[in-house]
Amino acid sequence: MALKIPKSKLWQWNFESFSIHRVFLLVFLVMLLATTHSSALSSSFSSSSTMHTNNWAVLVCTSRFWFNYRHMANTLSLYRTVKRLGIPDERIILMLADDMACNARNNYPAQVFNNENHRLNLYGDNVEVDYRGYEVTVENFLRVLTGRHETAVPRSKRLLSDEGSHILLYMTGHGGDEFIKFQDSEELQSHDLADAVKQMKEKHRFKELLIMVDTCQAATLFNQLHSPGVLAIGSSLKGENSYSHHLDSDIGVSVVDRFTFYTLAFFERLNTYSNASLSSLFNSYIPSMLLSTAYYRVDLYKRPLDKVPVTNFFGSVMETIHTDSAYRGFSGKKTSKATTKMPLDQAVPQTERRTLTSTTSENQITEPRKAEDFCIFHSIWSILHSKMEKIEDLDTLVNYGLVVMLPLLAVSTWILHCTSLKNFASHSTGKNEKEKNLPKPKKELCRADSQLKRTATLVDQVASG
Repeated sequence: MALKIPKSKLWQWNFESFSIHRVFLLVFLVMLLATTHSSALSSSFSSSSTMHTNNWAVLVCTSRFWFNYRHMANTLSLYRTVKRLGIPDERIILMLADDMACNARNNYPAQVFNNENHRLNLYGDNVEVDYRGYEVTVENFLRVLTGRHETAVPRSKRLLSDEGSHILLYMTGHGGDEFIKFQDSEELQSHDLADAVKQMKEKHRFKELLIMVDTCQAATLFNQLHSPGVLAIGSSLKGENSYSHHLDSDIGVSVVDRFTFYTLAFFERLNTYSNASLSSLFNSYIPSMLLSTAYYRVDLYKRPLDKVPVTNFFGSVMETIHTDSAYRGFSGKKTSKATTKMPLDQAVPQTERRTLTSTTSENQITEPRKAEDFCIFHSIWSILHSKMEKIEDLDTLVNYGLVVMLPLLAVSTWILHCTSLKNFASHSTGKNEKEKNLPKPKKELCRADSQLKRTATLVDQVASG
C-alpha cells in the first residue's frame, strides 16, 4: 500500500529545510561579499597599508660635454651619499651621460671632485655605472621607471621594486618650462614623466616616490603629476635659473650646483640612525644661498613631512642596533648588551662598512630555558599567537572566516539531511501502525449482507412476473 504524506506536512518540512539552508547560504554569501569588499579597500588604500620593505634610488645625469662637469659631480655625490646611508649598489640605478673622468681636459685622470681640496674622489673603485654615454636616453629612462625592458636587458639594469618600495628619483641637467634635456639632443616632457609615474603606480612598483630635480625651472616638471604617494622637490620656480656653487681653478669649470651642494651639506651631518625629517631637509634650502626658490609639491603626499625621516628615501630601510661588540677582539668574559652607538665612518674603513646587528658576543653563555617553555599549553599558545600576528588586514581575516565556514556549512547540511530522514521514517512508521489498528470486517456480516441482496432480487422478479 502506497504511503501518502499530507501536503501540509510535506510543505512544512520542505519549508523548514529550505529556511535552514537559506540561512547558511546567506551567511556564506555575506562572507564572500566581505572578502570582495576588503580586497577593493586594500587595493584602493594599498599605499597606506602596505609595509615599507626596501629603498631604491634612480640617479640620472642628463648632460654631456666638459662644461657640464658639475652635473656628473652632482649625480656621483648623491650616489655616494645614499650608499653611505645604507642603500646597496644592487638597488641603485646610476645613469651618466658622459665620462668626465677620462676626458682629455681633466687634470686629474680617472677622478671626479666636487670640492677644491680634491680629497674625495667621487669616481672611485666602488662606482657601478648602469647606463653610460649614449645609453642615457629618454626611452631607456622611461623603460627603467615602467619596467618595460627588452628580454636581453640584465637584472642589474632593471628597477626591481615592488608595492612596498620607496624610490628616490634624482635628475640633474639643463631644463626649461616643463622639460629637461637629455644630452642636448632630446627632451623629457612633464607629461612623459607623469605618465611613467602613473604606470608605476598602477603596476604597484612603489609605495612612495620622491622626485628631486636640480635644473632651471625645475618646478614646472611636476605640473602634470597626479598619482598618489608622490613627493616632489625642485631647485627653482618657473622663470628662475639654478646656479652653480663654485669654480675649481685647477679643473677650469664649476664642480657642483648650489642646490645639490646644500643637499650634500645637510646629509654629511647625518648617519644611518639619524632621525632628521623631510621637513628639516626642505627647510634647509634658503633662497639667499640657492639664489633661487626651492619648490615642494606635497598635495599628492598625505603624510606629514615632520613625521617622515629622510632615511625613508635616502637610507636603509632596516632598523639596526649599533653596538661596540662587533668591533672588539675575542674576549673570554661574558659581555652584556652594548648600548654604545658608533658612527660607521669611524668604526671601519669605507670599503668594509656593513650594517651590523649584534646583541652580545659570540661566546656568551646561554641561559637555561625557563620551565614555561616546556609546558605544552605555553607551546600551543605561542603557536596560536604567532599565527594571529600574521593576520595584518581585514582581507586575511575574512579569508580565515571563509575557511572556517566551509566545514561548518558541510556539517550543518549533513546534520539537516540526517534529521529529515529520521523525521520521514518516524512519520511512515506511525502511519503503518495506525492502519494495523483498524478493525477488520467479519465474514459473517458480509455473507448475510449478500444473502439479503439476493433475496430482495428474487422478490422483485416474482412481483413483476
